[in-house]
Amino acid sequence: MNKRIQRIYVDSSVASAMFDTNDHPEKTRAFWQAVINGEIRIIASDVLRNELDDAPIHVQDFFDDLPKSQIERVESTEESNVLAERYISEGIVSDKSLNDCKHVALATLAEADVLVSWNFKHIVRLNKIYRYNAINKLLGYREIEIRTPNEVINDET
Repeated sequence: MNKRIQRIYVDSSVASAMFDTNDHPEKTRAFWQAVINGEIRIIASDVLRNELDDAPIHVQDFFDDLPKSQIERVESTEESNVLAERYISEGIVSDKSLNDCKHVALATLAEADVLVSWNFKHIVRLNKIYRYNAINKLLGYREIEIRTPNEVINDET
């Protein structure tokens, strides 16, 4: 029986954490290894790409060297921008966190199985997740699962 490959939206915190020596290195490496092994297909947006342009070159190189077959690209649209702005106007986060809202909006519209992030302040925070999903439901969109990378990898031995 063929196992369905998860489509997982990633933000820049997951790419950057690959080289972080203080927080989450093992689980982040295991996540990216699952991508390389073809167990996970990532959804990468233009917002992620723009954020990676400001990252150290080794982070950019790592991301650029991922198997292209495991990456689905999505672009911002008027709809995703309006949804992101709505999250802000509803007070989920301030306008300084617009890119975080864009990630949530793009993952929602791409119908990702899950959005993964290490951003505990603006994205992976239970009260924020409830509020993002309340807006999604109010506007007729599906709810989005938001988790950390270690919650989506199959680490059973």
